[in-house]
Amino acid sequence: MGKNKLRKFAEMKEMANVVECPRDILLQGGFPLKGKWRTEFFAAPHPIVLELGCGKGEYTVGLARRNPECNYIGIDIKGARMYSGAREALDHGIGNAGFLRTEIELIDNFFLPAEVSEIWITFPDPQMKKVNKRLTSTRFLNSYRHIMDADGIVNLKTDSPFLFEYTRRLAVLNSLEILDFSTDLHGEGRQDATTAIKTYYESQWLSRGKTIKYISFRIGSGELREPDVTDLEKDDYRAIPRFNPNEEIKPNPKYDSIS
Repeated sequence: MGKNKLRKFAEMKEMANVVECPRDILLQGGFPLKGKWRTEFFAAPHPIVLELGCGKGEYTVGLARRNPECNYIGIDIKGARMYSGAREALDHGIGNAGFLRTEIELIDNFFLPAEVSEIWITFPDPQMKKVNKRLTSTRFLNSYRHIMDADGIVNLKTDSPFLFEYTRRLAVLNSLEILDFSTDLHGEGRQDATTAIKTYYESQWLSRGKTIKYISFRIGSGELREPDVTDLEKDDYRAIPRFNPNEEIKPNPKYDSIS
C-alpha cells in the first residue's frame, strides 16, 4: 500500500465524522451507534439519509450542504476515496455529513428498523451479469427494508441505460410507487438536488455525451420479484481508465450481449 493511502487511513481513524467497524468485531459484539446516530453521532436529531457507494463523497457533502434539515452518511468500503469527502466536511464545518466505512452488504447491522428515511445510489457498477450484486436488486432492496419503513425512498442516479431500465421494471413489476424518473436529467434542464451536484464520474460521462438517468421510488412492502430483462441490451461501455474528452468511446465486446 502506498504511503499516501497509509497517511489517509491514519488520519481517518482520528476524524470525528468517520466511523469504521471491522466485520469480525461487528458480528461479534454489535455496533454501538446502532439506533443512536441521531443522538450520539450527529448534533441534531434530523432524518438520516444514506449514500451507498459514496466514492469520494461529493454527493454526501453536496446534499448535506443543501439540506441542513437532514443528516447524511456516505457509505463505502474504499477509505482512500472517502477521505476526500470526510476531509472537506470537516474543513468546512459541515456537521450533518458523516461517513461509514463498511461493505454495503452489512448495512442492516449498523441501523435499527426505520432509522433511515432515504437512500441515494449514485453511479454504481450496473453489474450487468450479476443480478445479486446490483444495488437495486431484490436482494439489496430487502436489506434496505430492514432499516427503513415502507415510506422510505430510494434514489438511483446512473449513466447506465441497462441499470436504469432494470430498476424501472423492478419497481413497476412490484408495484413500488415511482415518485420521479428521467432518462435525461440534464437534457431536461432540471435545477434541483438531483442535478446540481455532479460527481467526478458524472462529469466524465457528460463530457462524453452520455445522458444521466434518475429514478426515485418508495421501498414498499411485500414479496419482491426480479423483472425479466433478457431483452435488454448491455451497455456498450463501462470503465474510464483515464479521462480524455477527445478520446473515442469504443464498444466493449465483454458487454455486447446478455448472458
